[in-house]
Amino acid sequence: MGDESNTPDERVLELAGQVFDLARAGDAAALAGYLDAGVPVNLTNDRGDTLLMLAAYHGHGAAVAALIARGADPNRPNDKGQTPLAGAVFKGEDEIVRALLEAGADPDAGTPSAREAARMFGKGELF
Repeated sequence: MGDESNTPDERVLELAGQVFDLARAGDAAALAGYLDAGVPVNLTNDRGDTLLMLAAYHGHGAAVAALIARGADPNRPNDKGQTPLAGAVFKGEDEIVRALLEAGADPDAGTPSAREAARMFGKGELF
């Protein structure tokens, strides 16, 4: 018999936490494996951050590419209204900004928008 103290809900939450950790760490291969096995590409954590938001914010281009290739929504804001594009601008991740724009990210979406963030941080040339 299995460990009955670990309910299915607890195991699902544990797995979700591991997947979010993969996005933060930029482990594109493992992240892609979970997504290909059925983990929702637009899964959100308790703050509304998607896997794409975490990968973009932490500067992991390969993970961003893997998520985009699997249909991640580049415009989905978190609970604070921040988008992956604005997060990448804030962190100075120009390569990721370009990848998100190519994937259809809207520079005027979110609060503050990526365009507003670029102006605040002297990166207006990105748009």
